[in-house]
Amino acid sequence: MADTIDKKDLKHNFIVNLGDGGFFGFGVGFTSYTTVIPLFIATMTSSATLIGLIPAIHNMGWQLPQLLIARRISRMTRIKPYVLAMTIQERLPILGLAIVALLLPKIGNTTALILSFLLLVWQGLGSGLTANAWQILISKVIPGEILATFFGAQSAVANLLASIGALGAGFLLSRLKPPFDFASCFFITSGLYVISWFFLRMTRETPQERSSPDANLLPLWHDITGILKSDLSFRNFLISRFFSQFGMMAFAFYTVFAVKQLGMTTVQVGIMTSILMITQVVMNPLLGRLSDKWSRKWVLVLGTLSTAGSAILALLIKDLNWFSLVFILTGVASTAFWTIGITISLEFGDESQRPTYVGMANTLISPATILAPLIGGVLADGFGYATTFITSSVVAIIAGIILILLVHDPRVKRSSVAAG
Repeated sequence: MADTIDKKDLKHNFIVNLGDGGFFGFGVGFTSYTTVIPLFIATMTSSATLIGLIPAIHNMGWQLPQLLIARRISRMTRIKPYVLAMTIQERLPILGLAIVALLLPKIGNTTALILSFLLLVWQGLGSGLTANAWQILISKVIPGEILATFFGAQSAVANLLASIGALGAGFLLSRLKPPFDFASCFFITSGLYVISWFFLRMTRETPQERSSPDANLLPLWHDITGILKSDLSFRNFLISRFFSQFGMMAFAFYTVFAVKQLGMTTVQVGIMTSILMITQVVMNPLLGRLSDKWSRKWVLVLGTLSTAGSAILALLIKDLNWFSLVFILTGVASTAFWTIGITISLEFGDESQRPTYVGMANTLISPATILAPLIGGVLADGFGYATTFITSSVVAIIAGIILILLVHDPRVKRSSVAAG
């Protein structure tokens, strides 16, 4: 962890990585995996299954590869060259989508659909191959005592610019005719990703000593099982993180529930979406700073309570004017899980083991990432939305109890060991 770093380098790295995250988020706004890309795929197919695969491919691509490359990262003296090379693999496919969109009238729906999904798989895997190393790089150049503050600030900037990008995408899609509508969104995203890449490239990284390649010949599985057996606090953290995914499964159904059961209009849906995004913009730096000054663990507990609270309120509130509280709590919970979850994952274990810890914290919960929304949908279809919401709240509370009773804040533990 970058506990000692030159103040000029720290300021420089803080700014350029804010630029990286900001322009990346700006690009995501024009090419959202929850709105723009599904709409683009929907122009080629009416299959809900194929459209539903889009966020699943993205999430699985982000999570699965992280553990597989952990050992390679742990042997690197410099992380940045690898990050710069791999992150191209998550940015370049969007340019491919732009070309596919432009050529759609000539190549036809079937060919374009196949190419689009191949590009989405490429993009997902590219993000996963980058993610672990990127997190380790940030932990090297940003000191631990302000790490959550940085992630919070970066996410806030990214979310703010993403909301602006989303408005821009809506304008382009309503004003431009095919094939220039979606193609324009994807080309703009590609350009913003290039700017983001150059900001990332300006990161100043100090090389450091690593163990020799022959120093660790045991298989990766040996490292994983060793950590699970010896580090009980981290194992319990993984269990809580796994449960948290199922606690958040209700999030995907709040809007549909409000429209079907409470009569929410499309205008009100837009307002609720804005409230959610504004909440994330505000809460990212706020919770990041709070976790730096107070406790990562207890901010995560706050996140689980917000998750449970949002599901309970979704059932109790009948007045749409108050339904915004559901989305505010959703924003708090999502921010805690993402921003503080990343930060605390970087604080378990020693430096040589950190890539493995980060990989485990993401890859091992990937089954829950896929299963949670599917189970939530099955419960809603079979027994009603109330069952999904109640199940989510109960599981979220269980995740919080595990955190409270069985997980020790690694930063507090490390400080006590150092003091002793």
